[in-house]
Amino acid sequence: MATHTDPGLRGSNQTVLLVGATGAFGGRLAEGLIRSGIVVIGVARNKARLDALARRLGPLFAVEPLDRANIDAAGLQGLRARWPGLFAVADASGPFQTSDYRLPRAAIGARLHYVDLADARGFVAGSRVLDAEARAADVAVLAGSSSTPALSHAVLDTLVAGARKVITIEVSIAPGNRAPRGLNTVHAVLSMVGRPIPVFRGGRWTEEVGWGLNKTIELPGVGNRRVALCETPDLDLLVERYHPSADAIFRAGLELRVLHEGVAALGLLVRLGVLKSLAALVRPLRALAYLFKPFGTDRGGMRVDVLLENDAGQLVRRVWTLAADAGDGLCVPTMPALAALKMLGAGRLEWRGAGPSAGFIPYDAIAAEFGHHNIKTQIQEISAPAPLFRRLLGGAYDALPPAVRQAHEVHGVLVLEGKADAASPDHVLGALIAWLFRLPRSGSNMPVRVEMRSEDDGSETWTRIYPGVTMRSNLRNADSRTQQLDEVLGPLSIRLQWTASERGLQLRTISARMFGCPLPNFLRPRSHASETVDADGQFHFDVPIALPLIGTIVHYKGSLKPAEISLQQ
Repeated sequence: MATHTDPGLRGSNQTVLLVGATGAFGGRLAEGLIRSGIVVIGVARNKARLDALARRLGPLFAVEPLDRANIDAAGLQGLRARWPGLFAVADASGPFQTSDYRLPRAAIGARLHYVDLADARGFVAGSRVLDAEARAADVAVLAGSSSTPALSHAVLDTLVAGARKVITIEVSIAPGNRAPRGLNTVHAVLSMVGRPIPVFRGGRWTEEVGWGLNKTIELPGVGNRRVALCETPDLDLLVERYHPSADAIFRAGLELRVLHEGVAALGLLVRLGVLKSLAALVRPLRALAYLFKPFGTDRGGMRVDVLLENDAGQLVRRVWTLAADAGDGLCVPTMPALAALKMLGAGRLEWRGAGPSAGFIPYDAIAAEFGHHNIKTQIQEISAPAPLFRRLLGGAYDALPPAVRQAHEVHGVLVLEGKADAASPDHVLGALIAWLFRLPRSGSNMPVRVEMRSEDDGSETWTRIYPGVTMRSNLRNADSRTQQLDEVLGPLSIRLQWTASERGLQLRTISARMFGCPLPNFLRPRSHASETVDADGQFHFDVPIALPLIGTIVHYKGSLKPAEISLQQ
């Protein structure tokens, strides 16, 4: 393969060896390097595409006859002899989920810096194994110099400045439907769909299903997008670097609802054991997705949302958003790597060693590249609302027993743990209703965990975790003039009247709707529940639920107290 460049450029010009140069990200990284005056030596599997890229990018792009699988330290040393300005190897190839460390080790052996765009959780975390070798060679190995973790952490370092306490962190990426879908990117996403993923949520490490925890986010300049849990290095590094007391979540999504929900539906095949992984279907599913390419937009975005206690002790939400138009969203993952390479070439990044690219590249260095593209960012600070029950009950809230108030002080996230008894009917119809609405099963002295989260709209989502069953509902103020809440469980919405006293809280159901339609009284669920405190100051709950014509559906009761936080995995 011929080298397409001016031989004079082989002198002292700063040069980067770019592996995966013809990919969706590699080509855009090459453009950024060349725009910055850095010579790029391209390596890719497809010779025709590589030669075409060389013709398009001009004399600062060179082609060398190298195969990624066979690149070693000796080969890089020989390349450096021909290109004295070579100072770094950049890897934009992937998929990093199945990569090893031969290439970064080769770079270290040739005393070259190494920067990659890895998004694989294990690969990025494991890169620390190279730390001693990199330090001895006086080079930097930066794994994950992409949207995650490099950009997300650069943003967070700005957002959390001066914070006393970080409570929750949520990072989301939502590309436009018309953006090119690289095979490696599709493989990375599909490989985790439907699988259990370790995640820090509710103040503890637990497992959630890949492409679960769906929610809708707002992206100014882009619109509302649906996003779901995605496995990236941030699931570990957000906890490691910022120590949130409650949640650290990374999500991604597809613009078209049919594709986003379709991926979730296919995840059931993995959960049921029909398929080991959706990665086996990467090519047909990618081809199917291309049939939808005429729909949607080329606008993509990113959101970093952190709930924290500021230096004045106030609870605030700080939100950074990015909107990329005209297909420029694909440039965003390359910008941290571009900034890192420019800093290394200029001697402005002095750190040496190997590890995740988190906290090394300042936000300003990355944001400086936004101006070359149709990319806009903004930061908002929003005061967090008071807990729902404090707003609901007004002055009566302060008359409640301390343990009851404590059980409703939801500042972002509140987690309670304890023991419970539950009794459910033994007839088929009652059991079916209990199963549909995920009500607790019969049992004594069962462990129970309740996670209560405040939402952006002022409502609260309660997740009650019993052995073998998880019941999730959303509570929202039905009428600010009353002490009434609507509790929403899927298609069912139940209006509850709450009454506060010195003894605690009592509630009763007063109406219900199914799919938005009012239910007649003979179908309305009945409940007279209570929250009280015993002689030892322990919080207790007692919730009977019944239906006319059927009788008791479930009766559960127990005690709860605030859970302890554990950052250890």
